[in-house]
Amino acid sequence: MRVALRTALPVSIVLLAIVLGVAPAAPEATEEWFSTGLYPRVQQLLTPLTNAVPFALFDLLTGVAAVALVGVLVGGARQAWRMRRAAPMLRALARVAVGAALVYLMFLLLWGFNYRRVPMTERLLVEPGAPLPEAVVQLGLDAAARLNALHEAAHGSAWREPPWQDAALRQAFTAVLRGLSDAPPAVPGRLKRTVFGPYFRWASIDGMVNPFGLEALANPDLLPFERPFVAAHEWAHLAGYADEAEASFVGWLACMRAGPGAQYSGWLALFWQVSSEVNEPERARLAAALEPGPRRDLDAVVARIRRSEWPWLQQAGWRLYDRYLRANRVEEGVRSYGAVVTLVLRARFADGWMPVRRGGG
Repeated sequence: MRVALRTALPVSIVLLAIVLGVAPAAPEATEEWFSTGLYPRVQQLLTPLTNAVPFALFDLLTGVAAVALVGVLVGGARQAWRMRRAAPMLRALARVAVGAALVYLMFLLLWGFNYRRVPMTERLLVEPGAPLPEAVVQLGLDAAARLNALHEAAHGSAWREPPWQDAALRQAFTAVLRGLSDAPPAVPGRLKRTVFGPYFRWASIDGMVNPFGLEALANPDLLPFERPFVAAHEWAHLAGYADEAEASFVGWLACMRAGPGAQYSGWLALFWQVSSEVNEPERARLAAALEPGPRRDLDAVVARIRRSEWPWLQQAGWRLYDRYLRANRVEEGVRSYGAVVTLVLRARFADGWMPVRRGGG
C-alpha cells in the first residue's frame, strides 16, 4: 500500500502539471478566482517581505535549484555506474521530472495563471482594429513634444529617490490599478540587483519579475530617466498584468499621473516603442522633432545598449522568451510588446489618462 502511494503521488503531480499546462483556458473564471481574487492577496503578502530583503530572492532560489538538480543527476549517474544498471539514473530523471512539475505548479499558483486572465482589450473600451500608420507617427510626434516640454523639469528633479520610494509614482500606480479593476491594488516592488545582471546587460533586458518571490529585478545599467517607467512596468507585472503590452500600458499610465520625472520616463519609453514600429523616413522625422536634450538622452540609451549587448545572446534570449510567452498562451509572443501602441491609440480615456472600462465598472 505504501509503495503504491509513493508511486501514485509523484505520478499524480506530473499528470496534474501536464493537465494544467494543456487544459483550455477559462479567462472569466481565472479573472474572478485568481487574478482579482487569490493572487492580489498573495502579492500583498509576499512583495513586502521580499522588499525587506536587500538581495534578490530569485538568485537564492535558482542557486538552490541548480545545486539540487546537479546533486540528483550526479548521484543517479554514480549509483548507476557502481551498479552497472540504468535503474538508478532513471529514478533520478523521474525525481527531476517530479521536481519540474512541482516548480511549474508553484509558478502557476503564485503568478502564472495571470497569463490566462481576460485580455485588457476585452475589459476596456478599445476601438477595434489596428491604428492607422499616420496615427502612430502622430503619437511619436506628440511624445517628442512632451519630451521637449518636460526635459528641463524632469532633469531638475534629478530622480533623487528610487522609484519604489517615489510617493507620487506609487500613488499614481495605485490610482491606475483602482481604475482598471476592482482587485486590491498591488504593492510596488523595489528594483533589485541580481547575479543575472550581466545577462540582462548582454541580452538588453531592462527587468523582470521573479514569479516565485514576486519581486522586481532590474538591469544594473539602467539610466536614471529609464528607471521610473521600468519600475512601473514591473509593478504592473506584480499587479497580475502578465502580458507585456498590458504591463507597459499600465506602467505608462502610472507615469502619466506622476511627477515630471516619471512622465518624462514614460514618454521616452513610448517614443522608443513608436520609433521601432515606423519606417526609416518616419523614424528620421520623429528624431528631427526632438530638441537637443531629449536627443542626448536617447543617444545615451543607445550607447548603453550597444556598449554591453551581445547580439547573438540577445537574439537567442528573445527567441527563448518568445517560446516562453507562447507556451503561456501569449499568441503574439514578444510582439506583444508593440501592442502597447495600439492600446494607447485605440483605448477610450476619461480625464487624467484613465481608461474607460466596459460596462462602466
